[in-house]
Amino acid sequence: MTKKNTELTRGAGLLLPVSSLPSPYGIGAFGKAGFDFVDLLVKAKQKYWQVLPLGPTSYGDSPYQSFSAFAGNPYFIDIDTLISEGLLEQSEVDEHFWGDEEDKVDYEAIYNSRFVILKKAFERSNHQTTEEYIQFCKENSYWIDDYSLYMAIKNHFDNKEWLLWDEDIRFREPNTVKKYEKELSEDVNFWKFCQFKFYQQWFKLKAYANEKGIQIIGDIPLYVAMDSSDVWVYGDLFELDERKKPINIAGVPPDCFSATGQRWGNPLYDWDKMEQDDFDWWRKRMQASAKLYDVVRIDHFIGIVRYFRIPAECETAEYGKYKNGPGSKLTKVIVESIGDAKIIAEDLGVIIPSVRKLMDSTGFPGMKILQFAFNSGSDNEYLPHNYSSSNTVVYGGTHDNQTMVGYLKTIGKGEEEYALEYLGVKRKKDIPDAVIKVAYASNAAVAVFQVQDILKLDDSARMNLPSSLGGNWQWRMTEGQLTEECIKWLNKLAGTYGR
Repeated sequence: MTKKNTELTRGAGLLLPVSSLPSPYGIGAFGKAGFDFVDLLVKAKQKYWQVLPLGPTSYGDSPYQSFSAFAGNPYFIDIDTLISEGLLEQSEVDEHFWGDEEDKVDYEAIYNSRFVILKKAFERSNHQTTEEYIQFCKENSYWIDDYSLYMAIKNHFDNKEWLLWDEDIRFREPNTVKKYEKELSEDVNFWKFCQFKFYQQWFKLKAYANEKGIQIIGDIPLYVAMDSSDVWVYGDLFELDERKKPINIAGVPPDCFSATGQRWGNPLYDWDKMEQDDFDWWRKRMQASAKLYDVVRIDHFIGIVRYFRIPAECETAEYGKYKNGPGSKLTKVIVESIGDAKIIAEDLGVIIPSVRKLMDSTGFPGMKILQFAFNSGSDNEYLPHNYSSSNTVVYGGTHDNQTMVGYLKTIGKGEEEYALEYLGVKRKKDIPDAVIKVAYASNAAVAVFQVQDILKLDDSARMNLPSSLGGNWQWRMTEGQLTEECIKWLNKLAGTYGR
């Protein structure tokens, strides 16, 4: 395979989900705080802003379990922008409860308030007659009609997952689909409006970031949620039985995160079926992702080579088996679909030679996690002196890891002593800054740290604990929390180490 535009520009970046931006309305959005954060990145001499998946979230609030692989999360539509457009009044927004805590998302409060407000804006908008809206719907016709109908029907059935809908619409009988399109047309148009506003606002924020020299790294899950318009519409592309229920599901075997493994519950792709139309669904997905982001990080990339298959009836991941994935057949399609965008391959986990071979053939940069670096001596692959190539992205930790301060509270004595020696510091409390410094000094093309680690926050600010429900995806940065002192320090590091 010919390598194409795979090298990332040397630089540094911060990982901050959009949901974690400051906002008076309970969750981060594409408003002033997003533009202000870009300005902070510029001051800190950063080149990258990494975000988590931007799709609409379902039960559990995980951005990795979305109602669509193409749609955006209506929670991120900026309310102040809608007010400035005359679609909302400040007084009616202030009537709603958005949550009690400034540094945590209250998803129940957001769910109960956000859509009431968005429907008011929709009812007052004349968007349907504008050329911009007409063009948007035309360009996104391959997903927006199906997604909007899916959400309208979901609403009609009290938000039940589509497997619990009436059989005729569950199986998408043509006459029944037409019936719902007619009966729920107003609700369908509401969901299209939400997508129009999401994309309109996001592309303005992204354009501002790009103008300032900031590239957006976006995350996409390898798999899609069972309760999604993708599986409802394209069920033949997944391992489903004749009742449209999953036969096998995705996950990973027992590891350091969980003694019983991780049972993600996502349906598995029928790769043979996908190959028959030259992976058309994946082509469209990657084309859409390349519009949203400058760099696309593919979560669980190793599943393209070899994936873990858990029988759907199993309650844990202990009895799954590995099966070979499409490998280079799919990566070829990815490269052909993304234009000038770049890829980061999340290659964490059990790495087999065929994964390394595919990574080498594509030229996709992989990842290094410094929280994994100090537990097994000088030959540990995550230690910076062992990076054999600059074609890699180094992180302190990802959204699935502890914060650096939280990690230091749990490490053993031997690991702590080695970290102190390696980093050249004498006190445990100096390790977080030293880890950031050693990452910036490394030959890795890109160094990315969670904002929580720049702020030296403990695990109360952790973004996600894998295999757990509740309490995840909630942390938010408050206004002014990323201080001028932090910005100057990052600026100095980036300048010192040529980032």
